[in-house]
Amino acid sequence: MKYIVHKLLIIWIVFTLQACGTGAKTNHTNGNDTIAIDKHAHHKHSKAESGATKPEKKKTLSPRRMAMSDVGENHIHIDYGAPSVRNRVIWGGLVAYDKVWASGAHSATSITFAKDVVVNGKQIKAGKYAFFTIPGKDMWTLIINKNHVQHLADDYQEKEDIIRVKVKPTMLESPQEQLKYEVITTDKGEAVVSLSWEKMKVSFTVKND
Repeated sequence: MKYIVHKLLIIWIVFTLQACGTGAKTNHTNGNDTIAIDKHAHHKHSKAESGATKPEKKKTLSPRRMAMSDVGENHIHIDYGAPSVRNRVIWGGLVAYDKVWASGAHSATSITFAKDVVVNGKQIKAGKYAFFTIPGKDMWTLIINKNHVQHLADDYQEKEDIIRVKVKPTMLESPQEQLKYEVITTDKGEAVVSLSWEKMKVSFTVKND
């Protein structure tokens, strides 16, 4: 009798341990599933939040622009920031008279010649240069300068000028809202480089050397 009771007790203990082990395993599996679901939901939520709070790219008021043309085998290329009038007083206001002006916005305006050129009778070697001006009420000074890597005319030095040309500005028939450069090739195999803004225009001629 004792033997039978002892055997039944062992069977009951084994059965109880197996039942506990199965329950623990089931709970562990469910726990993993819950964590996986929570992570997935958090990932989706994070993506939604990221998209909702992403700032919109602002439109710049003075975008970079280019003007270019081929003159025979030569190539002339101008890179500049193009501000707009936006109901402001430009000459003698935003742009001071009788002071060096970057002739554009942000970085200095640059002009590149693929081959040697002649401007106002002076030879200029192929390369990349800065283009500055000194606006005046009656006459402008156009400047080609060695240092094109600068903000506006912050680091301008007259000793780095390659050439200065005096020109008389002309009045436009209709206002030019956004500053604009043009490089126009003529029948003579030359190029006329011009800057137009508000009601004013200045230009100079470039010849191949």
